[in-house]
Amino acid sequence: MKDEHATEAQDWVGAPTAVPLGRLDVSRIRERNRKKRLARLFVFLLVPFFYLVYRQFTNPIQLPHISPQLLLVLPMLFMMMLFMGYALYLLFTTRSPHVLVRPEDIEVGLDEVRGLDTQVGEVQRTLDVFLGYASYREQLGGNPRRAVLLEGPPGTGKTYLAKATAKSASVPFLFISGPAFQTFWQGMSAMRIRSYFRTLRKLARRDGGAIGFIEEIDAIGSSRMGVAGASPERLTSDGQPGGHGPVVSRFMGSGDSGLINELLIQMQSFDQPRFFRRMRNRFVEWMNGFLPREKRMKVGKPEYHNILVFAATNRADMLDAALLRPGRFDQRLYFDPPTRRSRRELIDFFLDRRSHHEQLDREEIRDQLARDTLGYTPVMIEHLTDEALLVGIKNGRRTMNIEDIYEAKLNEEIGLKQPVVYTDGEREAIATHEAGHATVAHFLGKDRKLEVLSIIKRRSSLGVLTHGDTEERFTRTRSEIEALIAIALGGMVAEEEFLGESGTGPASDLAAATELATHMVGSLGMAGSLISYDAMIDGPLSTKNLTGKVLSDADGKARVEQILEAQRSRAREVLTERRQVIEALRDALVERDELVGGEITDVIEAALAIRAAEGSEGEEGQIRMGPPDPS
Repeated sequence: MKDEHATEAQDWVGAPTAVPLGRLDVSRIRERNRKKRLARLFVFLLVPFFYLVYRQFTNPIQLPHISPQLLLVLPMLFMMMLFMGYALYLLFTTRSPHVLVRPEDIEVGLDEVRGLDTQVGEVQRTLDVFLGYASYREQLGGNPRRAVLLEGPPGTGKTYLAKATAKSASVPFLFISGPAFQTFWQGMSAMRIRSYFRTLRKLARRDGGAIGFIEEIDAIGSSRMGVAGASPERLTSDGQPGGHGPVVSRFMGSGDSGLINELLIQMQSFDQPRFFRRMRNRFVEWMNGFLPREKRMKVGKPEYHNILVFAATNRADMLDAALLRPGRFDQRLYFDPPTRRSRRELIDFFLDRRSHHEQLDREEIRDQLARDTLGYTPVMIEHLTDEALLVGIKNGRRTMNIEDIYEAKLNEEIGLKQPVVYTDGEREAIATHEAGHATVAHFLGKDRKLEVLSIIKRRSSLGVLTHGDTEERFTRTRSEIEALIAIALGGMVAEEEFLGESGTGPASDLAAATELATHMVGSLGMAGSLISYDAMIDGPLSTKNLTGKVLSDADGKARVEQILEAQRSRAREVLTERRQVIEALRDALVERDELVGGEITDVIEAALAIRAAEGSEGEEGQIRMGPPDPS
């Protein structure tokens, strides 16, 4: 059967036409399940049918006689059934909606995690204490970590690492999302939280330990200082409402404060005794009320529950401060996008599990991919390899190559190609605009590499220039940021120089340049002032946007305008001096639509070579036209 499926897959891979119905796994499985449903329905109806036929011939069925008194009771019975159904609904609503994942159901453990060396090492130490909690508590006198917060951008491996931890720990893993705790009924959400932690304690007693994972915990753990509404009012001199003092805004907490309160209690109450132990303790306390102090019975210590809770969020700044203190979340692990070395490990991991051309096994190719995927998260790298494999299938191959990966990368970052027919004037204007960007980037950009120069429409962009750092960088200097502003303004300047005026194309470029300039002014201290607009307190009447803060200030706006004008002058100076380069790039784009990697630099170097040759010929002509030799 497996060989048959592989043959079917081989038949349709790369087929230029639509796949015939019934040849794919989805159609085959759907047809098989349809036949099973028909068979079950046939059996379900056939048995009662033969039974009724048998009864009709042996002992005909007589309809029962219904008394009028029973008809009066039926509505009451119906109402009671509705009430019982509603009670059962409320009972099941209060149950925890978690998903129990067994260790054998998880494919990857901590040993197979790639690109998260720092986080894996710290989680491994936490897990070692979790598994040896009795020795750590009784012999060393320490308290094991009870909860770990995983924070970072989406797709950086938070959930993946938590599942791998459950696999390596070989204990039950209870997965739940924060919004799943929320219900329509008042108070039911808090009951779900109690049910979730009660289940964790039960599993920990049975299996020696349990791990809980709460995805998007900010949905139930947001700060209780959040604003649901604000009402401005004046205060008196002693701070009381009313009077003619300063205007303040009185904040009202959101309706979800009960959720965070219940979560705080449960995070602190892992060792809550069981029901029968609580009853015994109450009985002992009642008995101690009749006994003298020296003869009172001791109440046993609460049973320790070996529970470890992981929670993930990409908005840790929204969480309540009481939730983040030690004793609740004892540790916070931040997940950054992987470094170049980590990206190389991830590329090796994903490529080795997918069908690929032998060229992708070369070390220099994989190192190049690691350099060119700067800023990619593990999920993005995995998705890139999947998309590249689809590109290879679309081109009639069963393996992906390096060209497929870069085409998939371009499709993901910029968008799919859209077949749009430009007018001759638009085509020349767009090509001139993009050539201006590329020229400024080549001559002013510091350690920049030109990746793609295109006039093919993708998403909302009529043309695009993609460029990146030659090496992985984590900081920027003032000159580098100024170069990025000049590159952004290069397209508009090229239109003004070669077409006489600019069109609507530079709109997004101006937005990007303005944002960079406002960061120089308001956050980085690179515009003659050391005042940081980020230090402004955000309130109900102020904006959280740095660009808005800077541009709303007259002095800040003037500094931004000064930076933009200076960089436009730099871009104009470069483009005026390198007209041959812009013309060469423009003509190449008009002819080929898109230039990739070395094709861009080849056009630039060819234009510079022609210019150098013309300059040498001009100098030689001037020498020959000089005064005759006196001899």
